[in-house]
Amino acid sequence: MSSKSSVKDVMARPASIAKSAFITEALEKMLAGGVDPLIVTNNSEVIGTISRRSIAEIMGAKRNAQISPTKIHVANHVKDDFTSAYPDQSIDILVPLLQASKVVVVLDSDHHLIGQVGYGDLLKVMKPGVPIERMMEKAYTIQADERVVHLRRRMLDDNITRFIVTANGSIVGIVTETDVATSLRSFREMVEAKHQDARIRNLIVSDIMSAPVIAAEKTVAVSDAVDLMLGKRISALPITESGQLAGLLTLESLVRAL
Repeated sequence: MSSKSSVKDVMARPASIAKSAFITEALEKMLAGGVDPLIVTNNSEVIGTISRRSIAEIMGAKRNAQISPTKIHVANHVKDDFTSAYPDQSIDILVPLLQASKVVVVLDSDHHLIGQVGYGDLLKVMKPGVPIERMMEKAYTIQADERVVHLRRRMLDDNITRFIVTANGSIVGIVTETDVATSLRSFREMVEAKHQDARIRNLIVSDIMSAPVIAAEKTVAVSDAVDLMLGKRISALPITESGQLAGLLTLESLVRAL
């Protein structure tokens, strides 16, 4: 797309939620729309965002064990990690903004929310011009029989958002913050609070992972990799070389390479 194009040419309808809503509503909206994060509003004013990662942390926190997920409000977990742009600004402004934030909030001249731009919206019209190997991130792995509590601890301590799941040397799945958030929501809704601490220790990674895994060989064309990710609505694509895991391509790493 030409650099003369503007923000309005690539923006999507805003995916927003009121701060008074519950986190379970936020998670359902994220899953239904394939978006992360959601824009949080208060009386039509943008006040921040809430992400799947935040919801996973909320669901897994012991302090919330006695509270039903359907009664935890979005308001207390809003992050102000977003940037904004106006519809008539050049599309070029979106590159540095999305390299700093996962979503760009689009406002009209009266500062009302009218749209948003995420990684996928930009990558539909702009593709990196560098080889796959220069954009790959390190792929972190975890065993399928590892306990979910250990998975969560690694995610939190090492700031890792996703793991490739292996068993007997083969890739069998992928586990992300979304898998953690959805599984913990179901767990919290089904298991009485007094039994949760003991029961959650029995959950293993294979119980919550997504499978089978969509992957691509290192020789894949960048445009094909992007189209595959956007078409399948996945944010990460394991890259293999001669059948062995070589790295991870993410929407974020693609945007960083623009």
